[in-house]
Amino acid sequence: MSRARSALTPWLLVSPGALLFLALVIVPLVLTVILSFHVYDHGTGIKNEFTFAHYLAVVTDDYYLGIFLRTLRVAALTTLLCALIGVPEAYILARMRDPWRSVFLLVIIGPLLVSVVVRAFGWSMLLGTTGLVNQALQALGLGTVKLLYTETAIVIALVHVMLPFMVIPVWTSLQKLDPSVEAAAWTLGASRFTALRRVVMPQVSMGMLSGSLIVFGLSASAFAIPGLLGGRRLKMAATLVYDEFMHELNWPLGATIAIIVLVANLIIMLAYNRMVEARARRTLG
Repeated sequence: MSRARSALTPWLLVSPGALLFLALVIVPLVLTVILSFHVYDHGTGIKNEFTFAHYLAVVTDDYYLGIFLRTLRVAALTTLLCALIGVPEAYILARMRDPWRSVFLLVIIGPLLVSVVVRAFGWSMLLGTTGLVNQALQALGLGTVKLLYTETAIVIALVHVMLPFMVIPVWTSLQKLDPSVEAAAWTLGASRFTALRRVVMPQVSMGMLSGSLIVFGLSASAFAIPGLLGGRRLKMAATLVYDEFMHELNWPLGATIAIIVLVANLIIMLAYNRMVEARARRTLG
């Protein structure tokens, strides 16, 4: 009896979280997949008939493919910029001492305490034709530059929002790295750049992988920032799904776009995961 009870204990401990995950993630996802195969009629609405026409229409229409390509481009560029900015920030943060470390960490995670909508409105005021950025450009004699309602504005705001999700995982990886290892590389004649490239970077590759996956996934599915800074004409995948659900009332088509974006994100993230893990395995043995 005691052996059976001990074998059942892990399942009992996991069951509340598993049931919650099933109810909040799996069931809605399955219902969305089923909805994507329903027939939609503009006169009568959703019909209880199944079709593959929505998937065929999305993958063969240049309009939808262009939006998917823009979403991928913005998400990839945001991830790259977050890595270029966030990894040095994490390295500096790991080498700081209290109380400056706490102050710097608060500066990094501080934007997370402000609503994304508020930050998007703030960037819209900064990047507008009469905003501080254009005023500075005019003062330098460069004239007015259209930044608002462009991909540049979306990328800038997304980098501002997503940067903490890159810094924190890399900083956590650096916390596990013994500083004496880097000092030993210096002692053996390695330059600071060589020590960073050969000693530090392989150790933090898993932190970079985690941060990149988080930033890419959140950027590809972002809604508020593309909606406010991209305008009605510069659509991304999330705003397209919103329009199909709320404006066109074509729920099956909106569900189809959402499922395609989800599958594409999973494929890209799994491929990137495999690539980085294989490289880290070769480097670290």
